[in-house]
Amino acid sequence: MSKRREFLKLAGLIGLDISGGNMLPLSTFGKSAQKHVPDKFDMATEDEKDLSIIGLYGSWANGLNQNKLPTLSFRRPEFTKVESWRKAAKQRLTERMGIPEIGGLPKVTVHKQYTYDGLQIEEITWQLPYGRPTAAIVLKPVNAKEKLPAILAFHDHAANKYFGSQKITKTLDNQHPLMKYHQEQYYTGLAWANEVAKRGYVVMVPDAFAFASRRVMLQDVPAHLRNGVTDGTDNDSIAAYNEWAAGHEPILAKSLFCAGTSWPAVFFAEDKKALDILCTRPDVDTTRIGCGGLSGGGLRTTFMAGLDTRIKCCVNVGFTTTWSDFLLNKAFTHTWMVYVPMLPNELDFPEIMGLRVPLATLVLNDSEDQLYTLPEMKKAEKILTEVFTKAGAADRFKCSYYPGLHKFDGAMQTEAFDWFDRWLKA
Repeated sequence: MSKRREFLKLAGLIGLDISGGNMLPLSTFGKSAQKHVPDKFDMATEDEKDLSIIGLYGSWANGLNQNKLPTLSFRRPEFTKVESWRKAAKQRLTERMGIPEIGGLPKVTVHKQYTYDGLQIEEITWQLPYGRPTAAIVLKPVNAKEKLPAILAFHDHAANKYFGSQKITKTLDNQHPLMKYHQEQYYTGLAWANEVAKRGYVVMVPDAFAFASRRVMLQDVPAHLRNGVTDGTDNDSIAAYNEWAAGHEPILAKSLFCAGTSWPAVFFAEDKKALDILCTRPDVDTTRIGCGGLSGGGLRTTFMAGLDTRIKCCVNVGFTTTWSDFLLNKAFTHTWMVYVPMLPNELDFPEIMGLRVPLATLVLNDSEDQLYTLPEMKKAEKILTEVFTKAGAADRFKCSYYPGLHKFDGAMQTEAFDWFDRWLKA
């Protein structure tokens, strides 16, 4: 076994995808299915390019909405005023999501305050009405005195629910080896939350629902569902937990549907609470707040930026395509966290984020991203271009493509941070 493969095994990521040297983010395959997962998710042969992942049912299912504009698309001719369209579309989106009410502003507990990497760092938690406390890391430049613009930074999925905010931060020299490796694979070895904070921002990185401090603990589920796995902190336990959590994801998603809500709704409700807390900080200029993230962080950006106008600038990295792409080509590479029942009839996937028009919106894509097809990424770009152009805000939307597989590398980070500076520091 190679050193790299041995490390992936420790991380619980063997069998999820090692194509092109990258681990597959957002995979939800359990152990029994992993042996059937191909190594190359984006390498359909030429004679297979017209085949659907659901066989002969693909063209029929896609045809239900093909070649017609969703009923609440701003691209439809009957929608001429942004505000009236947005009101109707947002109402329908929130209804479809089933966003739960999760209480008022929670009390924040500060556990640690220290300086590292030229930054003032806080480790904080808050208690929602359910589950264990949510942990978050807050970073800002040392000796900052005035109110600063702020960024709500979203960590990725990466088939690793054991970790959350640590994926995009670095708070000590002796970094966890799995997180060091993670940042090398996806972020050119950079903790991007640190890097953007150094530019003069207050950056908050909360753990997402079902990750890290918010993860489903094995001790809290019936023994017959634990598959013999127990909670632990060593590498073998982390690997076992991540494999177990991948298999448990469909159970959690279906249970949320049975509760009348959805995974995107819980993401949004908890992320909105983090934004509420960020806005109460005396060091934050609440008129200059952005959000962004890669992959699962891009998914969270889609809903947060689309639904909450306090987000004046957003950067969505590696999560902009169409419902057709999921349906025909790539649903098997993605988490249960994506889907909102019935919504494709009313809004295409990029139009969720399009609800924020005319606020500043940057999309960063990898042209060989194994999680999407390039034609559908281009189609999503076209949809957003049409939305922003129709609203008279073409200069507020930009989409860029970078060579390579799924990532948020140094060059992409530079463009992202420059975009934040342009719209949040003017």
